[in-house]
Amino acid sequence: MENTTPAAGKIIGTEVSLASRQKDVYRKNAEKFEKLVSELNAKSSAARLGGGQAKIDKLNARGILSVRQRAARLFDEGSDQTELMLFSGMGLYENWGVPLTSGVCSIGRIHGRLVMVSGGDRTIKAGASFPMGVKKGIRAQRICMENNIPIVYLVDSAGAFLPLQDELFPDIDDGGKMFDQNARMSAQGIPQIAVILGDCVAGGAYLPVLSDHIIMREGTGLFLASNYLAKAAGTTKTLMDNEDIGGVSVHGSKSGTLDYVGKSDEECLDIARDIVSRMGKRRGGFISRAESREPARDPKDIYGVVSSVNQASPYDMYEVIARVIDGSEFLEFKEEYGKTMICGYARIGGFSVGIVANQRLPQRHKDKPWEMGGVIYAESANKCARFIQTCNEMLIPLIFLHDVSGFMVGPEAEYSGIIRAGSKMIHAMSNAVVPKITVIVGGSYGAGHYALCGRAFGPRFVFAWPTARYAVMGGDQAASVLTELYLMQMSRANPDAVIDEVARKAVYDNIKNQYVVQESPYYAAARLWVDGVIDPLDTRKTLINALEICDENPPQKPYIVGNPQF
Repeated sequence: MENTTPAAGKIIGTEVSLASRQKDVYRKNAEKFEKLVSELNAKSSAARLGGGQAKIDKLNARGILSVRQRAARLFDEGSDQTELMLFSGMGLYENWGVPLTSGVCSIGRIHGRLVMVSGGDRTIKAGASFPMGVKKGIRAQRICMENNIPIVYLVDSAGAFLPLQDELFPDIDDGGKMFDQNARMSAQGIPQIAVILGDCVAGGAYLPVLSDHIIMREGTGLFLASNYLAKAAGTTKTLMDNEDIGGVSVHGSKSGTLDYVGKSDEECLDIARDIVSRMGKRRGGFISRAESREPARDPKDIYGVVSSVNQASPYDMYEVIARVIDGSEFLEFKEEYGKTMICGYARIGGFSVGIVANQRLPQRHKDKPWEMGGVIYAESANKCARFIQTCNEMLIPLIFLHDVSGFMVGPEAEYSGIIRAGSKMIHAMSNAVVPKITVIVGGSYGAGHYALCGRAFGPRFVFAWPTARYAVMGGDQAASVLTELYLMQMSRANPDAVIDEVARKAVYDNIKNQYVVQESPYYAAARLWVDGVIDPLDTRKTLINALEICDENPPQKPYIVGNPQF
């Protein structure tokens, strides 16, 4: 780590007194956050059990580890793990008796080296591949490609879930993409280790063979067609045993496909650990890093200082930043200009970062109308565009903190060139080559979601608090607009109909309730729009882990903005 001179930034945020903590607003916010985090912890615990503890116990009784027990065996004892996409598929396949496409996608250290571990969960439909589970595996590979980290595949799957084959087979981001990325990762020199600990059949058999190392446990099978399918295809007249088609003896001594054999899960996983211990390192370590310092402001106060009871209520985003960054020291960029957006330099876990965040407090000015918090104005967008450019010039990763209502609208906004300013910000952000990490604190609406680096704009990671909300616009606004449109259509269809307030409210409530469900961070997590829903108190730790991962791969392209209508 570097020896650095004292930071020039100032300490931000306020020390929250005991008396302030006892105030009604602080107390109610904290109580609401505690409830939300309790719900998050309950959902997380259930998701980690996959098909349930009873099924895990049955596996263990047969000497077989569950997918998370396997991952724990691989990672260094006591080391931090970053588990991603825990809620993938949640609620999407309940008609099939599937709570979620769990499996595991975790990054941790093996012999001190950062490695991705990705594998299916045998306790859910024998590890069969569901559409969102396939996308989860593809996303795991992309994270490895973006960050230049090796991957260990824990292979244990009954193959594609055939009733949904049309959703997981043909498209650009379906099953075939995993094999495409297998080959591309190999070409990039990213090590891939496949540990076959269960069934590996049909198209899925290509994944281990496209990897660099294949480890196979005795009693498992690797084949394109099982005994029944081979007989149905007419390639054999007798019903052979699967072991004779694609067992360890076949691939170890006849086909030559297999590299290593283990008698148990534990032995196979130990072989994988040994292989990782022998790997050299090609590159990494490009982010400026100093000694880490704890924030000067108590992180526990996040629960009280952020509006969670009434999420439309204003709060000071500096208070959040102060509880995440080292020493709470922040060197702000253009502090007095475009004040509805906060831009500045800080360190998190010693890593140098640039922070772009919404200020939720309204901004009052002497010489112009006041500005609403959480809204991006032309000046704010211009400031952000310039700041993002400077971070790219200095190889400083970008952290985006969302609680955004969108860009300002109306005649005055149009006169100010809001569309042009917004396009500059999006140009600067989209073409950024430094790592981008997004944290959805509250609202993430409309074009504000785009400008602050939503999933479509290539952030290396996206995390969300339990208070996050995703939509084109807020539920109240959307319900009001859609209610009026619906009632107009009803009137046209039946001009004599009388629509009273009860009927109007019923329509409004129905539309709003639909939005409430779709705005949820768990709805987003189930569809992989976010990599994880996190406790706000874990924000600093999560960002440090993410920055360590990003530091493995420096930018590979020059920063070129294009034609941003300057």
